[in-house]
Amino acid sequence: MADETQTMPETVTSAKKKKPVGFYIAGSWIVLILLAAVFGWALPAPQWDQSFYDSLGVSPFHHSHILGTTLDGYDMFAGLVNGARLSVFVSLSAVVVGGAIGSVIGISSAYFRGRIDILVTMAFNVMLSIPNLVLSLSLISVLAFSDENHPATTARRVGVLILSLTIVIIPILGRISRGATLQWSSREFVLASKSMGTSNFVIIRKHIIPNVAPAILAIGFLAIGSVIIVEGSLAVLGIGIPGGASWGSMLANGRGNIAYSPWEVYLPAGCIALTVISCNWFGDYVRTTLDKRESKI
Repeated sequence: MADETQTMPETVTSAKKKKPVGFYIAGSWIVLILLAAVFGWALPAPQWDQSFYDSLGVSPFHHSHILGTTLDGYDMFAGLVNGARLSVFVSLSAVVVGGAIGSVIGISSAYFRGRIDILVTMAFNVMLSIPNLVLSLSLISVLAFSDENHPATTARRVGVLILSLTIVIIPILGRISRGATLQWSSREFVLASKSMGTSNFVIIRKHIIPNVAPAILAIGFLAIGSVIIVEGSLAVLGIGIPGGASWGSMLANGRGNIAYSPWEVYLPAGCIALTVISCNWFGDYVRTTLDKRESKI
């Protein structure tokens, strides 16, 4: 009997499934980027917009510039840290705000049904039929128009960029929350709560939102990667965040110098690629975990 008791913890421990290696790799990169975005100001690095005229276009692993400088003398490490701050802020703001609005609309329309649900579904379908890049391009071109006489400020461009990306995210996460709500609102425990006279607000808060949230979280990780790609694409097209303030803007500024200093393109492109891959991996991991959870219910 004592032997059986001693071996039980080992059996329980071995039964626990270990997380895959990708979980730690992707998680470490995301944590690193978040730390750089939040605490990057405390790092011993120069100002990202400070030009070193005595170190123009030095290659990485230089004794004064670990990741080299651009042909204009801007430190690449400082630029990547500052770019992480702005890229993370834009992507998280758009996904959180757009996800919150889309989730409220999707959950409400799916739970109450009726004509409102039909109108919401039609609106989501119309918005999703417009390509993300085209919609963002149109909004930024109109709301943040800039010329020699009336240049648009960086703050205005960032605000319009977040607004345009938020509009893109609303129908995506709205449809996900609507589909998940349709599935969970027909479960036995929800029907039992309705028959007991529980208010709709309490049912949504206690039964619908906790079960819909994992699906929204899974797609939210994928949406963060999509937003970063759209921001970089807009910068390359010349209407994104100017001045090399974000990863996409650094990529746009360095593309003309790829023959002389290719690290101006490869380093920000690598940061974008690794961040998008990590976010997509976590989105797939959460979705797989969610599928296993629902199969047991």
